Amino acid sequence: MTVSLQRDLDSARGTAHPAHPIRRFLRRSRAWVDQHPRLRWLYRALVGLLGSTVAVIGLILVPLPGPGWLVVFLGIAILGTEFPTAHRVAVVLKRILTTVWAWWRSRRARASGTSTASAGS
Repeated sequence: MTVSLQRDLDSARGTAHPAHPIRRFLRRSRAWVDQHPRLRWLYRALVGLLGSTVAVIGLILVPLPGPGWLVVFLGIAILGTEFPTAHRVAVVLKRILTTVWAWWRSRRARASGTSTASAGS
């Protein structure tokens, strides 16, 4: 892992409950995999395959009704756990989505405020 990714993971660990059994298990498992270079290569390959598969399935689901884009973002998040480039893409997408979501909520609030004001007169 890169230094910046490790720093991000360390800072995120401070916000999570450190005694959570699943997190402890995952941390111990990841430390064990990191100690074995061949397993680390296999682990990265499996994470890459899983993340890519989820992202491609999400892209297939995009034109259909349902959570297509959510599945694509989940695939990118899976890839971001192991690959720094995918992590950076996920951070940029999260920033864009947050901005768009705030714009959408303010637009809806303005639209509902004008429609209730005109309905009252």
